Parts: sequence; C-alpha cells; structure tokens
Amino acid sequence: MADRSNAPFAFDGLDRTLHERARLSIMTSLADHPKGLSFTELRELSGLTDGNLSRHVQILEEAGMILVTKGFEGRRPLTTCALTDEGRARFSDYLTVLEQVLSSARRRQPKGKLREKLA
Repeated sequence: MADRSNAPFAFDGLDRTLHERARLSIMTSLADHPKGLSFTELRELSGLTDGNLSRHVQILEEAGMILVTKGFEGRRPLTTCALTDEGRARFSDYLTVLEQVLSSARRRQPKGKLREKLA
C-alpha cells in the first residue's frame, strides 16, 4: 500500500460508514431529534424508500451508531430509531473532519466567483 502520510487529500479521517448520502441524511435527522424518530418520520425526513431506509438503518445499527426499537403503539407496530452515545460521538468526529476538509478546500481555491460563493 502506498504511503499516505504526506497525502493531504487522502481524507482518511472521514468515517466511510457515515460518508454516504443516505446514511448522512439518517444521522443528521437523528442528531436533531435526541429522543429518536419513528421509521415513518425518518423516511419522510430522508426522502428514502422503505427498502433503502431499512438497509441503511441496518448498516448503522450493525455499526453501533443507532438503536432500533420495535414495539407497538396501540395495535400498530412501531419502529423507532435513535442515536447511540457511540453514534453521536462518531457523528461529531465525522463533522469535525468534514469541516477540516471543507476549510482546506476553501483555502486552496483561487480568489474569484467560486470562493465568493463559498464565503
């Protein structure tokens, strides 16, 4: 494997489990709702289909980032998802690294329209 210690654009700190659009949407939604969200609420916020949401929730659950609770509300089944402490910490770390990546990219942009739009 190549030495990446001097590779400023390797972005090794970005958590690959989180660095995917659907899972980023799920984590962002759950971070904004500390008590969790129902599967239906999460589907509406993320814009994912039931199948896609179910698969990405499974990946995040297996990674220990979210807790999935199945129960009933009256006679209706209810699935609720919430961030775990580990998930909240990993998401916070991910955002810190992502902010560093964006800051680095902004500094490297030549002055002009793109830089003005980003500022």
